Amino acid sequence: MTATVHGFQTQVAKLLDLLANSLYSNKEVFLRELISNASDAIDKLHFLSLTNPDLIKEDPKFKITVKADPDAGTLTITDNGIGMTLEEANNHLGTIAESGTEEFMKKLTGDKAKDSMLIGQFGVGFYSSFIVADRVTVLSRSVNAKENEGVRWESTGSGTFESENIERKQRGTEVILHLKDSEKNFLEEWTLRDSITKYSDHISVPVELWVKKYDAPEKGEENKDDKDKEPKFHFEWEQVNDAKALWTRNPKDIKDDEYKEFYKHLSRDYADPLTWAHNKVEGSLEYTSLLYIPKNAPWDLYNRDHQHGLKLFVQRVFIMDKADAFLPNYLRFVSGLVDTNALPLNISRELLQETQVTRKLKKALTKRALQMIEKLASDKDKYKEFWAQFGNCLKEGPVEDYDNRDAVLKLLRFASTKSGTSEENVSLDEYIARMPKGQDKIYYLTADSYEAAANSPYLENLRKKGVEVLLMWQRIDEWLMGNVNEYSGKEFVSATASDLKLGDELGGKEEKEKKETSQKENKDLIERFKKALGDKVKDVTVSTRLTDSPSCVISDSNRMMTAQMRRLLEATGQKMPDEKFTLEINPEHPLVKKAFAEADDTVFAKWAEVIYEQALLSDQGGLKDPATFVKTLNSLLIG
Repeated sequence: MTATVHGFQTQVAKLLDLLANSLYSNKEVFLRELISNASDAIDKLHFLSLTNPDLIKEDPKFKITVKADPDAGTLTITDNGIGMTLEEANNHLGTIAESGTEEFMKKLTGDKAKDSMLIGQFGVGFYSSFIVADRVTVLSRSVNAKENEGVRWESTGSGTFESENIERKQRGTEVILHLKDSEKNFLEEWTLRDSITKYSDHISVPVELWVKKYDAPEKGEENKDDKDKEPKFHFEWEQVNDAKALWTRNPKDIKDDEYKEFYKHLSRDYADPLTWAHNKVEGSLEYTSLLYIPKNAPWDLYNRDHQHGLKLFVQRVFIMDKADAFLPNYLRFVSGLVDTNALPLNISRELLQETQVTRKLKKALTKRALQMIEKLASDKDKYKEFWAQFGNCLKEGPVEDYDNRDAVLKLLRFASTKSGTSEENVSLDEYIARMPKGQDKIYYLTADSYEAAANSPYLENLRKKGVEVLLMWQRIDEWLMGNVNEYSGKEFVSATASDLKLGDELGGKEEKEKKETSQKENKDLIERFKKALGDKVKDVTVSTRLTDSPSCVISDSNRMMTAQMRRLLEATGQKMPDEKFTLEINPEHPLVKKAFAEADDTVFAKWAEVIYEQALLSDQGGLKDPATFVKTLNSLLIG
């Protein structure tokens, strides 16, 4: 069959050009990528052979081999795994997931060290071959294909590849790297041995290296002094990795570097993990788990269509990737594996969701993951890194996972009026510990931005009383606070609530009496505002929460919906009714006094409109008719 030339998928040529020009700062990781791919291919065949042993009867011993040929300038990595058909080779090696490629290209910074960290996240590990090779040849045969249905795929990474069917007796895949002249050090045995033991020692399949062995002197030749005589040698395969599944070993015997390298193999990430937890549980439900938290959020963390989850092993046999049944969705950033003997080897993804064993494992693994995060929280610097990457994800937890609501709430961090910065570093426990005498509520404020929250008029009286307020402005915050009522026996109260429930010791009773008195004293002012604004407002009342601002608006509910949340709900197709607010005015403010002093009712109506819309603007971040507001304000300024 004549080879057919194909063009690479859109953008792949550009990607290959980046790789070919040494995007990686540590080039040796190409070997880890290829060995990891080989290991995955063997895992897939091992699983299939459990129900169909005939698939491997001619070659039952799984292994990966690495062979350097200095004369030809080639490095060959071979496995006897599941192999590929011609169509699979074209699809798997000729394309990359479009979304992944686009996201990868967007995230490139031009900094080679930083960009090299992105490769594994975006599933382009095979293409790392072109860092060290100017031509790559792949020979393969699927375990289900005939000998005349073998495959040859080849590319120089310049924008095209060619592929064809060939005769191939053995199953599996052979990747032949034709090394660049500048990368011939990867033909040296010690370089290969060091890279394999460094990056792939934990792989459960034997990795064998073609090594040079010197023969022992023949009997009678031991003492001959012949300096010119070349010592005799031969080549043989030598296993260079430990080939024992890392998670099956005693955690006390595993070094941190081994855990880190295993994480990189497992996740195809190039950065070290932030933390990990390795547990072996015996009893009625036996399982081993190894959970990791990445240092950086994966690019698809908030893509609901993308699968996340743990690798599932049953009795050390790989069953499936991205099994999402073992952790709740808000912990989708946790990677790792679970190995149990309590599930059948032929478990399907659909049946996995329904078993009682899965439900028990999910409960146990969720608890393990939360304990791991709680332990991480004791290191403030590391937790700051974690929160920046996964904080919003974790905020989904109190709503999604009622059983662990308090445990997740304990892990959340917020900005606060105490810190004076937008850094989210205050826990609910710290907030409660700082409460002044008489405070028994947790006060918070949601807004469209940190600046809007920090400068909100709703905070004025609370600040004056020394009451700390948690500031929230992320999209998810309003949804979160709309679904949680209390923590540690302390009720959440929005700073925009009509009743702040301050209590007697914080002057709640005194303020109530003060408000009643002020209402009577400013009856004429209130009535004039009501008449001017008409049905635009639900009511007008005197405010006790304002000290520096002329007005604010409140609703009947305990919390007010921000404009951001209103837009989000409307975007989902929900029709949101217009909300009428109660206008609170500060009768001591110069602007309110100036308005009240205006004898002309028409001019006063304009002042009332401006004072009301200022309050709306401050709370909602926008107005329905900003042009009219500006026109009215200008007319008052001009006089």
